Amino acid sequence: MRFDSGYWSWATISTLERLEVGYTMGVRMVKSLRAVIQTIPESAWRSIEYPDGGEAQVAECTYNERRLIVRRTRLVGPQAELWPDWRHFCFLTDLGGDAVDLDCFHRDHATIELAIRDLKEAGLEHTPSGHFYANSAWLLCAVLAHDLMRWTALLGDLIEPGQLTVARTMRQTLVAIPGRLVSRSGTPTLRMPRDWPWQRAFERSLGLLRALPLHPV
Repeated sequence: MRFDSGYWSWATISTLERLEVGYTMGVRMVKSLRAVIQTIPESAWRSIEYPDGGEAQVAECTYNERRLIVRRTRLVGPQAELWPDWRHFCFLTDLGGDAVDLDCFHRDHATIELAIRDLKEAGLEHTPSGHFYANSAWLLCAVLAHDLMRWTALLGDLIEPGQLTVARTMRQTLVAIPGRLVSRSGTPTLRMPRDWPWQRAFERSLGLLRALPLHPV
């Protein structure tokens, strides 16, 4: 299980360890933790990938007899005056493996939060009725649409594995396709835009989805 620092609790950690549940848990920057971080030698810090204009490093030590992974970041270049010092982000874990890999694994929990936010924006920001069962149906429809959007993106090869699917982007680029229904010699014809920037992606994805084997009934 992965937790941000809002869930940090020694009681929770003890329970997870008693139940033999692996965890990574963010830790708030209290005074005792800062003192432990200061003991990490400079030679222990390892650089990791970070966006241009900044740098990040990872190291590990022990805090309260448990493994502590520490990531520090700061700005470099012209923007360094705004953020000249290192900022530290820490989590405790009982997992084995390389510290850099564990740091990447722990930070991936933010993807879940973005997916939840995406679901809220797609229909769960409010419930439309004062009746429980109507809102229950609304919830089921919203979750089904949420899942269908992600399966479409995954099976249609629209995103890289592990990349977040943003429903708003999908709707704007591949669902809400601009077009006009016209009549030619009495035959309804759907005219699509000639220079639509997502045409090839749509056609390729549609071909992949149509090629999927049908599930036996």
